[in-house]
Amino acid sequence: MKYTRLTKQQLEELHVEFINFLSTQSITGDEWETIKRDKPQVAEEEIDIFSDLVWEGVLSKVNYLENISAQNMHLFHLTDKEMKLISVKVMNPDLDLTTPEGFDWFKKNWQGDFVEYLTASKAYTEDKNLDKFNLIKQGAVITKGDLYKWFDKIIASPES
Repeated sequence: MKYTRLTKQQLEELHVEFINFLSTQSITGDEWETIKRDKPQVAEEEIDIFSDLVWEGVLSKVNYLENISAQNMHLFHLTDKEMKLISVKVMNPDLDLTTPEGFDWFKKNWQGDFVEYLTASKAYTEDKNLDKFNLIKQGAVITKGDLYKWFDKIIASPES
């Protein structure tokens, strides 16, 4: 298995897609019930293959990821050729960016002396989707990129 197995809830939400997946392999509903009962290992393998297919589809469409912790924001723009990063570090140990109060403080003080910025870019390995997946495994979440775009505009601005 290349990624991780979908959770039971995710599989339930993708029930129709899973049925279509099984039908492409000429497995009927009755046959699936028999496989689950008599060959649980084969059933597990089918679920793993389906999970990887779903992950491939999702990861191929991901353009932005965010990983926000108490004092750091790692904002990623995943382009065709490379992963671009805007890293924000808050040097205030009493602050937690994951709370509404902490983020409100940040919105008022993002240009202050207690905030550091770093930008970087990195080429993908031979497996772009696996690179994206590894960021998600480390805690990043898929976003529309609003924070990244805002910072990118500020950083690119000649007044900054």
